[in-house]
This record gives sequence, C-alpha cells and structure tokens, in this order.
Amino acid sequence: MRETLYMTRRDDWRAWLEKNHKRKKEIWLIYYKKSSGKSRISYDDSVEEAICFGWIDSTVKKIDDEKFAQRFTPRKKTSIWSKLNKMRARRMIKAGKMKRAGLEAFGRTGSNQRALIAAESLKPPTDMKNALMANNKSWQNFQNFPPTARKLYIWWVVTARRPETKEKRIKETVKRCSMNRRLY
Repeated sequence: MRETLYMTRRDDWRAWLEKNHKRKKEIWLIYYKKSSGKSRISYDDSVEEAICFGWIDSTVKKIDDEKFAQRFTPRKKTSIWSKLNKMRARRMIKAGKMKRAGLEAFGRTGSNQRALIAAESLKPPTDMKNALMANNKSWQNFQNFPPTARKLYIWWVVTARRPETKEKRIKETVKRCSMNRRLY
C-alpha cells in the first residue's frame, strides 16, 4: 500500500475524488471494522462515489485486527461492469451525481461487456459448445460443473482476443473437461 486515506464522511471522499481522480493512479481507503465502534464511510457509499469519477474498488488488505484497506483505482478502458455496479451507476446518473469521467467510463462497454453477458447466461458460444459436445465425456462433465466453474470456462474462451487464442482455449477446455477438471 503506497498511499492510504481514512474518511468518515461520504462528502469528504467525493471531494478527494473531485480533486484527485485525474492525477492519482490509486488510493487505499481505510475502513475500521464495525466491531471497532469507530466511524467510517460505508462500503456502498465509497463505491458509488468512486463510480461517479470513473474509479473502481478492488483488492482488500488487512491492516490489523481493527481495520483493513480497500484499493481504488481509475477503471481501465477494458474494465467489466458487474450488474451491481451498473445499477449503482444508473442510480448516480439519475441522482445527477455522475461526473464526466464516470459517464465516459460507464459508456465504454463493448466486447468485454458482451463476454460478461455470455458468461452470466451460462451459454457457451456455438464453437465451444460444438467442441464440447463432440466429446461426450467433456460435455457431461461441463454440464455437471457448478455454475461458477462453467462461467469461468465460458469467460476464458469468449475473452480471447485472437481467433487462434480462442481455438486454443476451446481445445484446452475440452481436454480439461474430459478429465473432469475445472479451470481454476
């Protein structure tokens, strides 16, 4: 953790983002655990404000028994928006709180967003499905994996940038599924 910040009020976090969202590359926001009894900004409030400025939360690190830190960074252009964060963004737009940087980040959807939708639906792309079905054992094992394991495989295949990479990943998926092995 390079730079940390402790905020107790949503307005202070928003003011920090207003001033720093273009020039900082990351900040670790400190949260005290609820059991500590110390004031803190809520997680939902901090994420909503970050979204307004085109930032997103990621890694969490324990500091000690009373507190932890959450990393916030500007969203990458290829960043994927979860359903929950899309709802948060729409709520912030409706409330008139979304800033230009947040609107620009929210407007960048595209192939990665389509990939997320494919993975969420648990429907493999046709070429992946055909390859799995060509090997009965692979197809049966794939269908018997829990939803999260299937999503990971679908995500891995559909996010390949080059056709050769996608083909290679499909072959690897068929191989691993035939051995009843999950991706991770």
